[in-house]
Amino acid sequence: MSEELELNSTQVEHEYGASEIQVLEGLEAVRKRPGMYIGSTSSSGLHHLVYEIVDNSIDEALAGYCTEITVRINPGDTITVIDNGRGIPVDIQPQTGRPALEVVYTVLHAGGKFGGGGYKVSGGLHGVGASVVNALSEWLEVQVHKDGKIYEMKFSRGDITQEMRVIGATDRTGTTVTFKPDPEMFEDTVYDYEILHKRMREQAFLNAGLRIVTEDLRPGREQRDEMCYEGGIREFVTYINRNKTPLHEQVIYMAGEREDSMAEVAMQYNDSYNEVIVSFANNIHTPEGGMHEEGFKRALTNVLNAYGRKTGILKGEDKVSGEDCREGLTCIISVKLTEAQFEGQTKAKLGNSEIRTLVNAIVSDKLEQFLEENPAVGRTILDKAMMANRAREAARRARENIRRKNALEGATLPGKLADCYERDPALTEIYIVEGDSAGGSAKQGRDSRFQAILPLWGKMLNVEKARADKVYGNDKLTPVITALGAGLGEDFDAAKLRYHKVIIMADADVDGSHIRTLLLTFFFRFMRPLIEQGYVYAAVPPLYKLVRGRTTRVAFSDEERDAVSAEMRGEDGKGKVDISRFKGLGEMDPHELWETTMNPETRTLKRITMEDAVRADEIFTLLMGEKVEPRREYIEQNAPKAMNLDY
Repeated sequence: MSEELELNSTQVEHEYGASEIQVLEGLEAVRKRPGMYIGSTSSSGLHHLVYEIVDNSIDEALAGYCTEITVRINPGDTITVIDNGRGIPVDIQPQTGRPALEVVYTVLHAGGKFGGGGYKVSGGLHGVGASVVNALSEWLEVQVHKDGKIYEMKFSRGDITQEMRVIGATDRTGTTVTFKPDPEMFEDTVYDYEILHKRMREQAFLNAGLRIVTEDLRPGREQRDEMCYEGGIREFVTYINRNKTPLHEQVIYMAGEREDSMAEVAMQYNDSYNEVIVSFANNIHTPEGGMHEEGFKRALTNVLNAYGRKTGILKGEDKVSGEDCREGLTCIISVKLTEAQFEGQTKAKLGNSEIRTLVNAIVSDKLEQFLEENPAVGRTILDKAMMANRAREAARRARENIRRKNALEGATLPGKLADCYERDPALTEIYIVEGDSAGGSAKQGRDSRFQAILPLWGKMLNVEKARADKVYGNDKLTPVITALGAGLGEDFDAAKLRYHKVIIMADADVDGSHIRTLLLTFFFRFMRPLIEQGYVYAAVPPLYKLVRGRTTRVAFSDEERDAVSAEMRGEDGKGKVDISRFKGLGEMDPHELWETTMNPETRTLKRITMEDAVRADEIFTLLMGEKVEPRREYIEQNAPKAMNLDY
């Protein structure tokens, strides 16, 4: 008791004064709190460094001065970004008395994006991009080709190691930046070529005619891609729809501008039941949409209803909803404006209300004109919307039936569910298990205090090829819906979820991958918040069992099998190790299943993430859609990596 009183008295005496306020000089703040500036210090933050430098080059392209950008991964995972823009200014910046190049790389909120007339429109991280990358790099070198000279400057962790100097002559203009991410700042400093290539392809689509080259020069990984799309976002839509069947050949393109703002929209319908709307503001992806998406959606619904009534396709009081109008739609919305107002630090949503008016006006005018000139396409789109309307009504009736049934039965849990005793969802997990035999082992091996088991049997519905009304009441999916307890589709409410870990446990073979993909497709299409909020996991069962005498070990890959086998043989290497491959979860006895796949202390789980909705939509369409050839190509290309997929 006396110790507690002494502690409290000490706290009272400690005053909170000016001396407690820490002032971080220069780029110290960035190194102290990197997540505030680049989102995280994980892989996404590492790749974000590249985007910030590239954004500066793209700003030059938007201003009309840059036609080519090269992004290169060098041996040692350093990055080089080269552009042929005007080159960063090298003359003396009046406020600081220092070369502008130095200011751009050492001072936060310095650059040509703050009303000084440098750029009319720009993306980037509020003008702090170059200095943030510098602060988070072990070293950074920048060369500027300008006025017939090559200027060079070097830094280390934000500090100048070589003052700006002329190192040669040149006959071109542009900026070259090379940097090495600081291992003190990042969890991992190895770059993923595909992540960078995908982002650069997106930027090439958004900036028609801009040539972007990506290169990987690391030994054994060499590859190069060159991208230039004269059709801009029209080609973006075609690319997204490449594994789908379009309902009309021509991509509908609409564009317009007002004062300092411009907007362009490209759209095409396909025969799927899903909408893909991807929006950008100043080349920055806005995953949560915003005013530009609102303007588009409102105009689309109004135009299609007005056209339907005018042509007599819609009778009397009939009308189609916004959701009906967007079923099977792929759409890219790109706006550029002088003062973009993003909501939140991560720029996920655009807040400029004037852009809603602009997009609404463009789509209302141009889409109406297109439908008048292309009545066959207009009829096809409206037929699709009306069919969606009927299916939605059927789905509504099916939902009502489920609600009434649950009310009458008291929301009876599925008979095959072995529930747990704990009732706090934050402490519970459910294993959705392929097959009754594996389900039996899992039930016996689990910790029933917090682990629930739901076995699946028979062939599951492929929701990628089914409308919503076919999903409600499906006898293979209903047990999953009821067990999770959070509803489905527009009724889904994550707050009602009965388990905060939903773990898919399937065999490590082709059939198991199929089951996983079917379940993930179902969650992605009808319970998306489940994935978005991080509740879905994939269990990782072992592939091999190794036995020597009384010692038994397991291995999760061929490499681990070889390493464990060598370790078990010992130094003499003569000991015999029996190695067998697990044919399935049902082969494991309850104790083995618990130790290898279910025990929180020893198991491996992979969390399912949704970092990129477009990529996820592509994969689900590819793997579960109608077209066979693209699926075969994907499987052939990825088969060698199949056992290492990070689901």
